Amino acid sequence: MFLLSKIMQYKLILGMFCAGLYATSSLCIKASVLAAPLDLAAQEVQAEMRRVGQVRFTAPDFKPGTIRHMVMFRFKPQTTRAERFEVTKRFMELAELSHRMDGKKVILSLETGPQISGENADIGLEQGYLVTFASEGDRNFYVGRPIVTDIRYFDPAHDAFKHFAGAYIAQAVVFDFPVAMRSQP
Repeated sequence: MFLLSKIMQYKLILGMFCAGLYATSSLCIKASVLAAPLDLAAQEVQAEMRRVGQVRFTAPDFKPGTIRHMVMFRFKPQTTRAERFEVTKRFMELAELSHRMDGKKVILSLETGPQISGENADIGLEQGYLVTFASEGDRNFYVGRPIVTDIRYFDPAHDAFKHFAGAYIAQAVVFDFPVAMRSQP
């Protein structure tokens, strides 16, 4: 009963803190989402962080190699054109603002564009972003919460962006992958 009570308190506090909003990278999520089981990738990432610790997990040399972090947003219907522009502008500013305590930037490149596919498979997503990192450690530092909880080991600029953008986002989809193969025509 005590554990259930603590979980309910946590959900209530987080729900109030986030004003019931869903933001990128799971910083502010609806309380109902908290009860959802973690997918396999999330379970593996969180287990790895617990195994190696936050310091190693977010180190620049942790699992080096090109990592792509795809983010797609569906905006709330009431989000104005100006607010959408501001969300994208602030997201793009992370290319310069996201850095470690020593000043080293964590993002190699950041691209964005609107959904223009005619395949009818966009599930309502409207804007896409592609963030590239030099290692999983840089990606882990950038993503931060809810996986990395010690403020010394996550990016405060991205954290602030998630707080800001949550008010305008109806849905966010995030998909990360290591670049395993490249092909050029």
